[in-house]
This record gives sequence, structure tokens and C-alpha cells, in this order.
Amino acid sequence: MAAVLGQFMEFHSVHGINVRLDHSRTQATRVESFANGVCFSKDPLSSGEIFLVEIEEKELGWCGHLRIGLTAHDPRTLDTVPEYSLPDLVDMGDSWVFAITRNHNKVIEDEGGEAEGGEQPNVGDEAENKPKTFFTDTHLYIENTSIPRDKLVGRSRPGRFSHILDDLYKTNALPPTARRSRIGVVYVPKGQGYADMHIIINGEDMGASAKRIPTNKPLYAVVDVFAATKSVRIVQVEYGFASLQTLCRKTIQKHIIHRMALDWLELPELLKHYCKYE
Repeated sequence: MAAVLGQFMEFHSVHGINVRLDHSRTQATRVESFANGVCFSKDPLSSGEIFLVEIEEKELGWCGHLRIGLTAHDPRTLDTVPEYSLPDLVDMGDSWVFAITRNHNKVIEDEGGEAEGGEQPNVGDEAENKPKTFFTDTHLYIENTSIPRDKLVGRSRPGRFSHILDDLYKTNALPPTARRSRIGVVYVPKGQGYADMHIIINGEDMGASAKRIPTNKPLYAVVDVFAATKSVRIVQVEYGFASLQTLCRKTIQKHIIHRMALDWLELPELLKHYCKYE
């Protein structure tokens, strides 16, 4: 993998007219309507590098959810940002976008091996793709690519039933469109000059949603804050050696029943807050 894995992820300053970014450019919110919420990564992704977002806020009354994918268009070269990622951006060519649905996001492989849209559950490799309880593996493996699992799984906000909700997130039992779900896009090499695009939902690989994507041009992540999805924030993924801060957090979390038990420990409030939310 490229040496830039683990770069600090931000949204591009070029985005849909209804999008507002926070000061850190890591949270994108659609402030009106249901469309014109297309965002891009600030920098192109490297092979095996995931662009991961968490659904922060939902808005009732709209039909449809988050859309995510890749584009070879440099956002700076766009005359106008398309109103929709599907079909507008895709119809421009060199763009591959997947619509996240409430129930069926696994990609089906037909007899010829081509990927189809995620409208039905994948029945072919059900046993192989079934997530392990509590995701005990430290990494998610896709072909020859490995992604640290630590940040891939969504977590509930600390509360009375947070330990129960956390287990539901870990087993991917909650709808992918729910608040706190974490959804990412990554491309993995498949032969000389090509790659497959994979969508990751709460630590589970949904399969290759687009195949034989040319890698001769830089590929930017696309996130369409569409319809019922109102706000998303970027989740930073650590590659290589974990920071001392992360190692301390993992050690503390390993020895407690659930996050609310942190309140019983004699630890600084800032450290408790960090361990609860990360």
C-alpha cells in the first residue's frame, strides 16, 4: 500500500450547494431540501485506504438514504456539482456510486461473475461473509488489503442501554441507515491498472459493488448526503502502529464491562469522555 495511508481525511471545499461543512471540514450537513448534498474527499484515496463516515443526523419525511462511491473527476474541474450522485454524477462517466438501503446492501455475483446492485441479500457466500460475534479479528481483510477494525463499527452515544446497542452494532444487526452507523468506501487492486470498489458497513464487507475501475487517474471518495441522511462526519482510521492515546483507550476498554462503567473509575474526566465516545 502507498505510504500516505492514514492521511487526515477531510471533505473537499467543492460540494453541493445545500451542504455546509464544519470548521474542521470533517462534518457535512445538508441544510435544506433533500438533494444537492454531494461531497468529495479533499484528496484522492490510495489503494486500500478507506474513506469512512458516520451518520450523525437523520431527517424524517424523505425517501432514500446515503450514497457513497468513487469518482475520477477532480472536484476542482467541475463546472457545477451535480444535484445527485445517482444518476447525474455517474452519467458523467468515470464515477461509481452505491445507494445504501435499509436492508439489502450485499452485492450479488451472477453466473458470469459480474457485480449487481445491492437490492437483495447475498446468498452465495452467506457463511463466509457472516460477521463474527464482537468482531474479534483486529483487521478486515479484502483480497490482499487489510483495514484496522477498531474504527469501522458504529457505537451508540453513552447511555443506560449503550452496552446493549454497542453489541447490536458489532454484529451489524441494526439498519445500515441508522444513526451512528459507519459506512466506508475503499478500492482494492485487481490486476494491472484496475481495481474493485468495496462498500464497508459497520465493519462488514458488502462485496465488490463496482469492478474493473481504471486506476490510471486519481480516485476521490464521493459521499451524497441524500434524503433521510442529513449529516455525516468523517471517522479517521489509523494504519500501522496505533498511537499511545489509542493503546491506552483500548487497554481501559478491554477491562470494563461496558462504557458506562467508566463513570465508576477514578480517571480524569477528559479521559473518560474519550473512552466513551471513541
